[in-house]
Amino acid sequence: MSIFKEIIHDASRILMYVVGIITIYYLFISLFGIWRRKDKREVEPRKRFALIVAAHNEETVIRDIIGSLKNLDYPKKLYDIFVIADNCSDRTFIKAKEEGAIVYERNNKEKIGKGYALEWMFERIFKLHKKYDAVAIFDADNLVHKNFLKEMNKKLCEGYKVVQGYLDSKNPNDTWITGSYSIAFWSCNRMFQLARSNVGLSSQLGGTGFCIDADVLKKLGWGANCLTEDLEFTCKLVLNGYKVGWAHDAIIYDEKPLTLVQSWKQRKRWMQGFADVASRYFFKLLKRSIVKLNFTSFDCALYSIQPIVTILIGTSAIIGIIQYCIKVFDIVTNFNSFIYSINFNSITIIVIVYSTVQYIYTPFILILEKKFSMKVFLCYIIYPIYTITWFPISVQGILDKNKKEWNHTVHTRSIDISDLEKVN
Repeated sequence: MSIFKEIIHDASRILMYVVGIITIYYLFISLFGIWRRKDKREVEPRKRFALIVAAHNEETVIRDIIGSLKNLDYPKKLYDIFVIADNCSDRTFIKAKEEGAIVYERNNKEKIGKGYALEWMFERIFKLHKKYDAVAIFDADNLVHKNFLKEMNKKLCEGYKVVQGYLDSKNPNDTWITGSYSIAFWSCNRMFQLARSNVGLSSQLGGTGFCIDADVLKKLGWGANCLTEDLEFTCKLVLNGYKVGWAHDAIIYDEKPLTLVQSWKQRKRWMQGFADVASRYFFKLLKRSIVKLNFTSFDCALYSIQPIVTILIGTSAIIGIIQYCIKVFDIVTNFNSFIYSINFNSITIIVIVYSTVQYIYTPFILILEKKFSMKVFLCYIIYPIYTITWFPISVQGILDKNKKEWNHTVHTRSIDISDLEKVN
């Protein structure tokens, strides 16, 4: 029994130390996101863009995204709008054509998913007589701020080869789920993306609202066809010595799922993709970080194992709750439990750190982002429920990492970009 107690004690202590180190690391990096330098420079439009919208049965929203792209504050001769009508059975192709987009119809029942559709489209764009300096990727449910290409042009002219824009929400007040998503994205934009940009690390591609230099794309090839093609291509970039730049003022409004069931399916797909990518890239990135003393590779490797990190944090929280209960029980009954208690102070520190981040630091970041309102505050009260669901979702994601089914989120409402720009 004593050996069993020692094993529990040592394993628990190691787990707490690992979780503590990871938590402190992420918290430390996030502090660099507090400062934001507003770049008001005017840069002459130079880059020519191919704007690509991936669409699968999106007749409800396809006009809105094309409309917002047509109204970008950027010379019209320097960009073209392409739509991939991917395995569509509705009027997406017709409506996109009516709006003036260059529409390509793809029908492939074997290679299903956004990654395959993009790779198929890239091949066709590269064969066109007209050449582009960069391609920009969007989802059909997005709306794009009028300054998006101006900001991307600025970053590409600075020398960045890949740039991610600011992922905002176009429906934060619909339900508590959309509100929770919005809080998560807003805080991530500042505490994760901007913070890494400020310290010279690579930001992460977010699936939509990003630009890639055409020559780099030709050189590396896309090859990202898993459930999280954005993460896969980010890892590929970092392995080849590139960093993803961050454009805080290049805003994309993304539609968030309305219900917990929809959200669960989407986030499970993300965690499946993370687990898949981590199994193929984690050790490669870790090796590169050691051999080349490249901290960017280490940071990317750590990010790729988010499902594991989430499970570790969730497990440590469960252990912490159990230990607190045992401690209270021992105090009340003065009974010596057979389970060997781990360091009570370590748990206390982690609880304090988590509570500080959850209830003080994150609201502070939302205030900096000018996103904090009474509606957001009310949603924030139950935001921890959304956070807790990441634990079982991550477990499912790891268990199902080899399943490649693509769950399409159905969009049922049309929103015009002018309505969002009035609010923002």
